Amino acid sequence: MSWIKALHIISMVAWFAGLFYLPRLFVYHADAKDTISIERFKLMEYRLYYYIMAPAALFTLLFGVILFNSFANYYAMATWMHLKLGLVTLLILFHLYCGKCLRDFKYDNNQHSSLFYRWLNELPTLLLIAIVLITEVRPFSF
Repeated sequence: MSWIKALHIISMVAWFAGLFYLPRLFVYHADAKDTISIERFKLMEYRLYYYIMAPAALFTLLFGVILFNSFANYYAMATWMHLKLGLVTLLILFHLYCGKCLRDFKYDNNQHSSLFYRWLNELPTLLLIAIVLITEVRPFSF
């Protein structure tokens, strides 16, 4: 099970790297004015989302499910796990929202400023802090 946990953590780190970087690319993309830069950002965003973030997210979830199933009786009753899974759900929604933003940029239909993306860029940091603290401190454990 140690290998599965290690792979879960490695996948999670790769996923979060993308979740941190993609909104930052959106900041620069929203400010870009020249066609060469805009096309470069579209390519970078696409590759990051589909070649790194999506596989890392899937592997994170796969290894997480394997870990959960290995101690399902305990985890099903653990309040801290319910909180963690709720936050992971928010993280998945954030990931999907980034995909929507990616499509908006792809079709030159972005409606947000770079300031919006600067604020959006903070959400995965807050989720990471909460998920790690809940997982390691395990509040509400009885």
